[in-house]
Amino acid sequence: RVLSLDLNKDRDVERIHGSGINTLDIEPIEGRYMLSGGSDGVIVLYDLENLSRKSSYTCKALFSVGRSHPDVHKFSVETVQWYPHDTGMFTSSSFDKTLKIWDTNTLQPADVFHFEGTVYSHHMSPIATKHCLIAVGTKSPKVQLCDLKSGSSSHILQGHRQEVLAVSWSPRHEYILATGSADGRVKLWDVRRASGCLSTLDQHNGEKSKASSEAANTAHNGRVNGLCYTNDGLHLLTIGTDDRMRLWNSSTGENTLVNYGKVCNESRKGLKFAVSCGCNPEFAFVPYGSTIAVYTIFTGELITMLRGHYSTVNCCVFQPHFQDLYSGSKDCNILAWIPAPREPLPDDNSEKSLLQQHLNPAYEDAWSSSDDEG
Repeated sequence: RVLSLDLNKDRDVERIHGSGINTLDIEPIEGRYMLSGGSDGVIVLYDLENLSRKSSYTCKALFSVGRSHPDVHKFSVETVQWYPHDTGMFTSSSFDKTLKIWDTNTLQPADVFHFEGTVYSHHMSPIATKHCLIAVGTKSPKVQLCDLKSGSSSHILQGHRQEVLAVSWSPRHEYILATGSADGRVKLWDVRRASGCLSTLDQHNGEKSKASSEAANTAHNGRVNGLCYTNDGLHLLTIGTDDRMRLWNSSTGENTLVNYGKVCNESRKGLKFAVSCGCNPEFAFVPYGSTIAVYTIFTGELITMLRGHYSTVNCCVFQPHFQDLYSGSKDCNILAWIPAPREPLPDDNSEKSLLQQHLNPAYEDAWSSSDDEG
């Protein structure tokens, strides 16, 4: 299905943003509601479900925090994220130096955290049960940890030398955090340890001869502006302004040396890329100019370039239930990429019924398990 991803002519996402779209997030519970954040500070919430049951439909915006909203972000929204455990809450952070915790039902901020510098990125752990920490990357080299329970940003992780452009919690270990900085370094932290980071990833795997002492322990020869764990948490993908993407073994910190070729990346801020979930092999979807490059993660092969945006793509997000992809761009559009239906094999009925379900939305929820039939 992923190999046949194509721009969907029958599915539109309602156009609300009047400026570029920087960030998208789909809630992990039903995979039905999507948030977007724009460079004008606006946040929009969409329903991706096809309620009309027509084959051609538009994903409607349910509501938005628009320019006239009293609590709208003053500047560009760089990251939006759903609270991982229910859709009653979401978070947003912005160049206006704030992180806001929103009540979805009232569209009012339940809490606001203020920082000294621009906020590039924030992330809540998808699996944490023992803590409610939001990691925040800002213009300061210090990584901030904000505690949702106490409402304070007490913890600080020190070690980077320049601004922190990307942060990501491990989907495997709830206290492990990865951070990427303009200093070219990627650090892994156990946030329970006060003494400093667990490790600093080294693109040369410790072979000092290849690296001058200055370049030692850098993950990239440029700013690191994107991080994404594979779904099992065993590997970490990083992307830098040296036009490279690297895959790391997240437990040993080793560079796996997978070669993705040149991955053009001119972003001056964080770049939001995505990985597939439940596919074999797994794929990475990386904004690449006005296109999205699709790579197989473990071989580095460039499978395809998804073309459809008119301007720079800033973010993409994967919907694992249907293997759909959504992307947001400077052109103010959100595009839906869905697997193209395959031609049915004449003698294979199961293939045919799957295809009908795929083509005819009326079949969408008509699943029955064989247990019920018996």
